Amino acid sequence: MSTAAPLPDAAPTISGHPPETAQLPNDIATLQRMVLELLATLQEERHDKQELRDRLDRLLRRLYGPKTERLNPDQPWLFAALAEAQGQEPEATASAAAEPANAKDRRRAKPHGRRRLPEQLPRRPLHYTLTEAERLCSCGQLRVDIGVEQSEQLDWQPASVFVWQHLVHKYACPGCAKNQGIPKAAAAATTATAEGTSTTETTAPVITAAPAPAAPVVIAAPKPAMPIAKGLPGAGLLAHVIVSKFVDHLPLYRQEQILGRHGVDLKRSTLCDWLGSCAAALTPLYELMVSTVLQSRVLHTDDTPVTLQDHEPDASATGRVWAYLGDAAHPYNVFQFTPNRKRDGPREFLKEYRGYLQADAFSGYDVLYLPDPVDGQARIIEVACNAHARRKFYDARTSDGVGAHQALAWYAQLFELERRAKELSDEQRRHMRQELALPILERFKRWLDEQRGQLLPKSPMAEAIGYALNQWDALIRYTEAGYLCIDNNWAEREMKRIAIGRKNWLFFGNAKGGTTAAVLLSFTSTCQRLNIEPWAYLSDVLGRLPTTSPEQLTDLAPDRWHAARKPEPTSASTPAASSPAAGLPTSI
Repeated sequence: MSTAAPLPDAAPTISGHPPETAQLPNDIATLQRMVLELLATLQEERHDKQELRDRLDRLLRRLYGPKTERLNPDQPWLFAALAEAQGQEPEATASAAAEPANAKDRRRAKPHGRRRLPEQLPRRPLHYTLTEAERLCSCGQLRVDIGVEQSEQLDWQPASVFVWQHLVHKYACPGCAKNQGIPKAAAAATTATAEGTSTTETTAPVITAAPAPAAPVVIAAPKPAMPIAKGLPGAGLLAHVIVSKFVDHLPLYRQEQILGRHGVDLKRSTLCDWLGSCAAALTPLYELMVSTVLQSRVLHTDDTPVTLQDHEPDASATGRVWAYLGDAAHPYNVFQFTPNRKRDGPREFLKEYRGYLQADAFSGYDVLYLPDPVDGQARIIEVACNAHARRKFYDARTSDGVGAHQALAWYAQLFELERRAKELSDEQRRHMRQELALPILERFKRWLDEQRGQLLPKSPMAEAIGYALNQWDALIRYTEAGYLCIDNNWAEREMKRIAIGRKNWLFFGNAKGGTTAAVLLSFTSTCQRLNIEPWAYLSDVLGRLPTTSPEQLTDLAPDRWHAARKPEPTSASTPAASSPAAGLPTSI
């Protein structure tokens, strides 16, 4: 603001009606200062107005606009600065960004037309035949069957609910029953059974032997342990409830209605108790998966909020679900629930972890990257997400079109290199990044440094540049190893399953319900990651857990369970595989 003398009483205000000429001061210096002040105020108002427009535009685009962040490549003038830096024509740069380098990089088009039905689906033949009267030819002879024309039709049969009747048979010795005080009805039954099986009288002398150890008179066949002790549901029904909620996103009240249509009256509170019991039974296996994930070289993590319906008076009404994704050698997705977004959750979960952690710029992670006070080395190395940095430039297009599109052009080159390197080994990918990606990143950083001093500090473009420069070391860390990713989209996609479910089941009942959901989400998400049918896995594991010892628990991990059920490859020397007519009917 100006330090000039205050304006006279006749000076006009900024707001209100336009002033009259007589109200303006006669002093030229004062008038000049007024013009400067008005220009400064006008510039500030324009800046605030533009900022509000940018925020409103982003809000409307988030609500109603397209979700994709793709750009139109047919804008060669936007890439002029990049083309000059690389010694290329702008048109050539635009065409290179629009089309892949060779035909192999082009994505194959999806096949059209009707696809073949899966072979594992059961077939139910329907034969359409003619009666003898219809087969009678005009010459007087019967037409004979000469072949079958086959076609397939896909159909649906509603799921069925059934009841297992557990009949535990009991057995008693008829001789001992009289001496041990067995009830008369049981003794009569055992005596009748003994008499019915006896056909002849024996006259052989009785040999007295030494008394045997006392044994129970009545024995019963063993009954297998149930997933829930003395509970109503079987393993298949429990797996169905879990998959319906955490894979198909059906809240419990809808499942209650679906079961009601089958004539089964089950309250949603009962279904909720079943989910808690399943999570408690699966917790030892969940902890085994957590310990395995923490052995990964790199972890991907992200979090999302979930409303808590019942919470403590001093606690937050919004909880958090955190996802931790292991690498290819430890292919599990594990989730953790915390009642808030404090740093205590990740710090406690990752207290024994050593390796790379790829996450967003949440400040709660910063304590994890501090050097160890003993050896001075950081236990966890930060890897930032370039998709987050790119998104901020994308949002700044409305305020600084040329600068934002130029930043997006730098990122287009980096992501194109990653798309072409998908099939490479880790070492080949690291070498490619060192040779091709690092020079692009160096030129990109120089451009960011130049642009930073030419922008208003609070403009969207300046905020995008500030975010990129503040996170720069972590943003380029993916070039150090081939197994690191350029972005954290893998973990963000896992948050989508919770976001979709949150629109259906709306909230967690309490913190215990959040922990239950985190355990069950870990299994359903891992099954989908490994292409395992989640119902088949959960129904089998829930039935086997009560009789599984801690030493055998690793056999129930999703990847090992799936590997144990893969069919053995058929040898080419076996007759079934070598015969071209194997599996065909011998007659029609």
